[in-house]
Amino acid sequence: MLLAREQRRLAAILAADVVGFSRLMGRDESGTLARLKAHRSERLEPALARNGGRLVKLTGDGALAEFGSAVDALRAAIEFQQAVAEANHDQPEETRIVFRIGLHLGDLIVDGDDLYGDGVNVAARLEAEAPPGGVVVSRDVHNAVTGKLKATLHDLGELPLKNIERPVQAFRAEWRPEDWPAHTVASPQESRAPVSPKESEPTLALPDKPSIAVLPFQNMSGDPEQEYFADGMVEDIITALSRFKSLFVIARNSSFSYKGKSPDVRQVGRELGVRYVLEGSVRKAGGKVRITGQLIEAASGAHLWADRFDGAIEDVFNLQDEVTEKVIAAIAPGVEKVEIERALRKPTASLDAHDCYLRALPLWWRVNLERSDEAVRLLRRALKIDPAHSSSMGLLLGAYATRKTAGIGGDVATDIAEVDRLIRQAVHIGRDDAATLGHTAWAIAVLLRDLSFAREQSQRALTLNPNLASAWFFSGWLHLWSGKPAEALADLSHAARLDPLNESGSWKSALAHAYFFLDRHEDALRAAESMMQSNPDAHAALRIGAASAAFAGKTEVAQKYALRLASVDAALRVSRLENYLGPYPAEFCEKYKQGLRTAGLPE
Repeated sequence: MLLAREQRRLAAILAADVVGFSRLMGRDESGTLARLKAHRSERLEPALARNGGRLVKLTGDGALAEFGSAVDALRAAIEFQQAVAEANHDQPEETRIVFRIGLHLGDLIVDGDDLYGDGVNVAARLEAEAPPGGVVVSRDVHNAVTGKLKATLHDLGELPLKNIERPVQAFRAEWRPEDWPAHTVASPQESRAPVSPKESEPTLALPDKPSIAVLPFQNMSGDPEQEYFADGMVEDIITALSRFKSLFVIARNSSFSYKGKSPDVRQVGRELGVRYVLEGSVRKAGGKVRITGQLIEAASGAHLWADRFDGAIEDVFNLQDEVTEKVIAAIAPGVEKVEIERALRKPTASLDAHDCYLRALPLWWRVNLERSDEAVRLLRRALKIDPAHSSSMGLLLGAYATRKTAGIGGDVATDIAEVDRLIRQAVHIGRDDAATLGHTAWAIAVLLRDLSFAREQSQRALTLNPNLASAWFFSGWLHLWSGKPAEALADLSHAARLDPLNESGSWKSALAHAYFFLDRHEDALRAAESMMQSNPDAHAALRIGAASAAFAGKTEVAQKYALRLASVDAALRVSRLENYLGPYPAEFCEKYKQGLRTAGLPE
């Protein structure tokens, strides 16, 4: 039998790691993790995208990336370190995250998306030799980049590296910040020259909701036949984004007026009156296609998101659909997060309906009584300002339902009466708003317990916007309450794929419930515990975690979660469980109760 031939390739490897990460985590876990994620998404990923790099994997507080060119690898390393240094400038010294970077050029073993071999190990060991905020490269990288970048490489001699058989000659990179200015770091295309406001058309007023223009993707293939592929992808992205009623999306004709040009994104923002611009490129080589995309804040030119997608050319339309879905999954939550931060900076007296909605949005998932009451107050204020603001109406209904399932809030009967009063109005004003219909379906099922009516709204939401993660999330719960955990698992898995970085982690609790009713108790426990990592007091995660551990035979774990659940909600009893749940079939409720009894929850 012939063995498969080992796949190898020559590549430049970048290994990065945080200096003193354990110390930073010991001082402030949440803040350190948030700053680390910001450095990755706002500085590392854009630097990789601009220079043709591929993120191979994240390693805790570090990262490993691959480049086809040593010059590109060193340029990306310097850009990233320079961007981090500038971001740290206004941070207190004790909270600053600083990286070391090592670079090596070598022959690597390829295993799927991962890389192995001595080349990877050398890069990782060189990273440990770099000074904080610095870059150390091997002799092979030195030889490839000399004279090609504005950087000086100082010889460190031959260094003995841990678990590397031979000493490696290394060089420390040094550069002047003035040779790597901020606009060089931030701009995706060096050929673009800034356009002053005097040279541009008059600035259009920004809409009252997040606004975005998708520019024609550049065809980097040198093959005019590929224009249809690049243009078709942009049209699909525009169409998909247009389904989000919370976004203002510039129409195709206006976006394509920039085709064949290289406008400055700040000029695009002024001419089209948008806050965000998405641009990208398509490159075809042999049987492969590579697509890159960058989301940019028009006013500042700052990168908010960047990514690269690779695939085979045999089925370009499937690849086009896949890329469109991933772009939407990245952009919609990213824009929403930036918009929430913008709303939080506004004075309370100047809030309009949409600002009230944005302020309420982060409050309603990770709920406690105070946060829930504040979300409801903001949403009622939004509807007083604009009674037809469908997003606020949907979220208000969702807030009422969520605080019931979380075991918080005041008089549930009052909330039910309020939902019953608002529901027809919500269905009317939200008839073309998928997010509103999804929340409405959730409230109908949880509080009014009308699964048939809820499914109607849920299906309409998915028809309007099949890329909306929350609509798939709500659909998953409806399947669960209908006694169909396998169908629920499929929908919830799709929601997780569309919004994998959702900070609330709520889909993990939902997945845990689906696994539980499929008798996959170990999987259910892992999903519940994953949610507890970000929200230790999550009522639903503690409930299903305790029940799952009990059925998995992990009595001590079950008892631990039951005790924590009792400290979160002293009134909870097995006999009152239905008060917290949606309309499950009777046999599902009985299994849930049995798990909690075994865990030690009082009857």
